[in-house]
Amino acid sequence: MMPLPEPDADALAHSKRLAALIRERIAAAGGFLSFAEYMKLALYAPGLGYYAAGSHKLGAAGDFVTAPEISPLFGAALATQISEVLRHCGGEVLELGPGSGRLAADLLTSLARRESLPERYLLLETSPDLRARQQAQLAQLPAELGRRCLWRDELPGSFTGVVLGNEVLDALPVERVRREGEFCWQQGLEVTSQGQFVWAERPLEQGELHTATLARLPEGPYRSEINLQAEALLRSLGAMLTRGLLLLVDYGYPAAEYYHPQRHWGTLACFYRHHTHEDPFFLPGLQDITAHVDFTAMAQAAAESGLELAGFTTQARFLVNCGILETLASQGEPGTPERLKASNAVNRLLHPAEMGELFKAIAWTRGLDLTPLGFRQGNQPHRL
Repeated sequence: MMPLPEPDADALAHSKRLAALIRERIAAAGGFLSFAEYMKLALYAPGLGYYAAGSHKLGAAGDFVTAPEISPLFGAALATQISEVLRHCGGEVLELGPGSGRLAADLLTSLARRESLPERYLLLETSPDLRARQQAQLAQLPAELGRRCLWRDELPGSFTGVVLGNEVLDALPVERVRREGEFCWQQGLEVTSQGQFVWAERPLEQGELHTATLARLPEGPYRSEINLQAEALLRSLGAMLTRGLLLLVDYGYPAAEYYHPQRHWGTLACFYRHHTHEDPFFLPGLQDITAHVDFTAMAQAAAESGLELAGFTTQARFLVNCGILETLASQGEPGTPERLKASNAVNRLLHPAEMGELFKAIAWTRGLDLTPLGFRQGNQPHRL
């Protein structure tokens, strides 16, 4: 692994506290902890996990950059889609995992321009640290917009309107599995005599994970991830949505590409201060750990809850369909610094070598007689 930036003393002490907690959990579990349980602790352990503590995660000063941090035109394009749906069915907006709050701010600003503001903009956020950052971001909005924001710890029982998630699924803990022929193993970790975390595995028992491993992974030898938590979330969202649209944007592949024979080591990746590497046990609590999304599995889980697939396409095609290029043309005169800055940002969102092709948009509807604007051209449901 390439050399990575050294953390300061406080950050290192923080990571050591989380590592001690993880060692306790491994001991309590009999010496083996599944990777999904480890990832849950590393990202979400109260006060210690990556998303639950106070380090700066998003933007140039953090570990990675998401689309809303790249350009407000991302939010403006999504607002075009949201506005269309709200005109058809009314209701509210529910954002899952709102991150820095930047997307919510951009959406509310754009929806106000379109005279399509929902009465309430709900933000589902369980991290106290991220919630505080979101509240600080949205406090900068005009009072007429800010008053609509309401934070929630859990999904509502029923919902009408638009449910939105940008880079939510990739942050959910995944199971790591290995298959050789008809034999399957669950991967996880154990602690060495020196106190270090190392990979370990145990035979998979019959159950949902065993069935999914045999159904999805090639005969192998093959290692990959299965995101049962994301599938459960899709089923919960489907049960919740009374009428409206569920729209998710994330990086990943349909199953045929996700579990391609050449991708035999999976998609697990770690992000630390804008460096990407493959060691999930490096400085727990100080780095992000992610896996790409299996969009076929997401579509199947949503279908089980009765949602109707409305579209699947690349982020680039979705944003173009929603008018991002027309909005770009209004950003200052051609050749001005303002236009150049906006053009460079939009290029990152659309270019195939950047986010345009790897990131996908997928949407489902219930009780909505509408082909959403973002999927009217270049829709690719057959890839699922």
